[in-house]
Amino acid sequence: MPLPSLILPDRQLSLAPKVISTPRAYFWATPIILAFAILLLVWEAPGVIRDFQISQNPLVLENGNVQDGRCTTRKAIFTNCEARLVYAYKGQNYDTSVDIMFIDFHSGDYETGLVISADHPELATMSLGLDMLWNRIVTLTVFVILLGGMSLAILFLGLRIWRVNRQLRQPAKLIPVPVEITAFDRRRGLLSITYNDKIANDKTGRSAYTRMKDGQEPMIIGEANGKAVGLAVRHGNTALPVLLDSGLQRIGLTEDERTKALVPFTRQYKGDQNVPLLVEEPKKTVSIWKLLRVFVGTLLLIVVGLFGFWLWYVTSSSTQFQSPGMDINNLMPAPLNKWGCDQLKKRFGQDRAPFGCVADDYTSWK
Repeated sequence: MPLPSLILPDRQLSLAPKVISTPRAYFWATPIILAFAILLLVWEAPGVIRDFQISQNPLVLENGNVQDGRCTTRKAIFTNCEARLVYAYKGQNYDTSVDIMFIDFHSGDYETGLVISADHPELATMSLGLDMLWNRIVTLTVFVILLGGMSLAILFLGLRIWRVNRQLRQPAKLIPVPVEITAFDRRRGLLSITYNDKIANDKTGRSAYTRMKDGQEPMIIGEANGKAVGLAVRHGNTALPVLLDSGLQRIGLTEDERTKALVPFTRQYKGDQNVPLLVEEPKKTVSIWKLLRVFVGTLLLIVVGLFGFWLWYVTSSSTQFQSPGMDINNLMPAPLNKWGCDQLKKRFGQDRAPFGCVADDYTSWK
């Protein structure tokens, strides 16, 4: 799109510090996403490795005993199965627990047996674990790569912003470029703006984020595809453009140089008043980072609320048959579910077991 001429001195110019900002979400999203990836890897990888070893030389034990077997399906496709395996082999007794997770659209019960490694009889699993082995390997790999990749991508973007800000410390030639303003948010005297340079560079369309102090506004030069177009400058060969403010205070200019540079962006009104061509604010949109913060914050509130209700249910409830306490306890990971059932059993062990703590006979405690 045609740009108004930006008249700048024919020399290298400096820019104000920290004109490219790092979104606050980068600081907390990276460790949270990375923690989920590590947690998933620590939780599932040992079982997958164990079952892969067993699959190299499997031995089905007809006299093996699969106890307390239970499968739980979440979100209609994520299935988690756990069981206690008790068996004897070559005069040695073994007792172990297994837990497997896979993606399946199956509804109903699963049939399974006990399989050990003929080379290492201490390694045992359910035959279901071997049937779903590649399903589990692919599921674990995809989720770890996805979560790990997201955290690394955010880290890379943060490092790129740091590198750009470091380059901006040195004066350089400034090249005007149009940028598309995709979102902004006013809060506590700051105007936070997200923009990208896809107008000038369709191939990369890199996004950047900046904050302007109270009273500063971005230099708006037009509109494209229903979004405001701002004027930015590319500092030398830096990867991200710098969005300019309407008064060009972000560029190290003298007052005369700044006045001359602003001439093409002013127009005459009654009373010979020169007004910057920034009369319309961009259409306000919600930043993706704000949406992410709201989503994660809401999710954390729900998790904390459910966890608190579960603690109250297993430690203080006046009855073991309390919904949704029973349902939450049933959905807890095996260690937490076992602990919760133990707390309930201490108080209601003489009565019938509730859902989530019931054995195969649907009456006694598991």
